[in-house]
Amino acid sequence: MKLIPIEKRSGLTREEFISEYLKPKRPVVFTDLAKDWPAVNKWTFDWLRENYGHIQVPLFDKHIHDPDKYFQPAKIMPFGEYLSLIEKGPIDLRIFLFDIFKEAPDLKNDIRFPTIMDGFLKGYKFVFFGGQGSITGLHYDMDCSNVFLTQFQTRKELILFAPEERHRLYHLPFTVMSKVDPINPDYEKYPAMRGLQGYHTILNHGETIFIPSLWWHYIRYVDGGFSLALRANDSPLTFMRGAFNLVRHKFVDMGMTWAFGKKWHNWKHQKAAENAQAAIEADRRMGRNVEEVV
Repeated sequence: MKLIPIEKRSGLTREEFISEYLKPKRPVVFTDLAKDWPAVNKWTFDWLRENYGHIQVPLFDKHIHDPDKYFQPAKIMPFGEYLSLIEKGPIDLRIFLFDIFKEAPDLKNDIRFPTIMDGFLKGYKFVFFGGQGSITGLHYDMDCSNVFLTQFQTRKELILFAPEERHRLYHLPFTVMSKVDPINPDYEKYPAMRGLQGYHTILNHGETIFIPSLWWHYIRYVDGGFSLALRANDSPLTFMRGAFNLVRHKFVDMGMTWAFGKKWHNWKHQKAAENAQAAIEADRRMGRNVEEVV
């Protein structure tokens, strides 16, 4: 498996971004997209704790992205207490897809929606918090939006894969998830990963990564910290694909899980392995190297 560093760019114009990254669906890290946001310097652990520590927040454990389970919050805790925990070190509790702006509307004044493209969904602003070493498993976003993820205070590691790599990632049918670990790939269990090409970066404070629609991403908290995700759609087809994913998840995958349990689980994993093997064989027929790239 080969990982290519994601470009880091400053001073990108709207025209350059659209032609070089949005249209060809290529990830990029902006070093300065959020430079004018008050939040970049204002949102420290101490400031958030002092002003919003009383807010009750839902916390999720490591099963948040388990494709074979459907989750509920593991715990509810005052925001300030949680911030103190993730500052101290590793903890298996995260704030996931939380709209903090509903609880603290004045925080909206601390961010700006970029003009780098059209189609930002202003009603969908989510924060993510986690302790050192926390993992968000490999997946692509169900609503299929383009995502602009801005990191605050600390660092976050991201690994991305293009949509066409889904079979080599052992994509579980009727989900948007995979169970492979791109940090420590198990080539015995998942041999198709040997031919993978992905993209890698460490996102620092104030940097924003553009994750194109349908791109797979894996996230690890290098340090305890937090980020804000803004979403944008550049095509009506994106809404249709997102709606399809939601229906597929709610009525097919959840329904079959309820009806057949372990049998449905096993079928998804078997089908993922069959699709991966088919991808290997297709590459061999075309003379492509399917061995590990180092």
